[in-house]
Amino acid sequence: MLNRLVRHTHFKKAYKFVTAEVRLLASIAIVSGLVLGFFSLADEVGEGDLDVFDNFILMLFRDPDNVDLLVGPVWAHEMVRDITALGSFSLLGLIVLGVSAYLLLLRLKSEATLIVMSVAGGTILSTVLKWTYSRPRPDLSVMSTQFTSSFPSGHAMLSAVTFLTLGTLLAKIAPNRKIRIFFLGTAIFLTAVVGLSRIYLGVHFPSDVLAGWCVGAAWALLCNIAATVLQRRGEVTASVGSLLAKNAHGRHI
Repeated sequence: MLNRLVRHTHFKKAYKFVTAEVRLLASIAIVSGLVLGFFSLADEVGEGDLDVFDNFILMLFRDPDNVDLLVGPVWAHEMVRDITALGSFSLLGLIVLGVSAYLLLLRLKSEATLIVMSVAGGTILSTVLKWTYSRPRPDLSVMSTQFTSSFPSGHAMLSAVTFLTLGTLLAKIAPNRKIRIFFLGTAIFLTAVVGLSRIYLGVHFPSDVLAGWCVGAAWALLCNIAATVLQRRGEVTASVGSLLAKNAHGRHI
């Protein structure tokens, strides 16, 4: 009986180890694929191979008789403008500060630091890429003057970096599976709608948004890999539930 229990325990540990390693390798493979996708898009944009595709998608949201007019009712236009603001630097910064403050209140200093460094690094990377490619914006924008170049979309990239980094890290410290799914699903949804709003408003070409998603998701996954390594070392808490249980135990002592 004891021998069977020992064998079962060793099997569970081995299974968890193998599963964790497979997930880590899969994450690295996905990051590689996303980076490759970004450079493929960059090459095709530079050669003009995506011009027809970009213009076709943009015109789906324009009145064919007057390309300066968006399709849909006026209230929809305002709603999309509100959605696109979710990917602005100022609003994302406030979200990061709010979540980081919450984590600090839970005494999760490493997690808060990781989020701030991840988003700050993604912001720097986005700026460097925009300077490097310097693609002009579409001539269809209904918004105010844009001050940065078009490729990749900063809103799409930074929303992916911020929301996916927050989603994956919060999922890691979530107390149960349902909350983990909620965090990840919300992060993916917000990333998607921000990028689509940029296309609808004509502020970016579709290839700009696709490229922003690729590099933003790759960066967020890299940060997730870093969080996984830190979690194994015990520098990132396994879950909020375990932290609260530990604190409760300390109070009882």
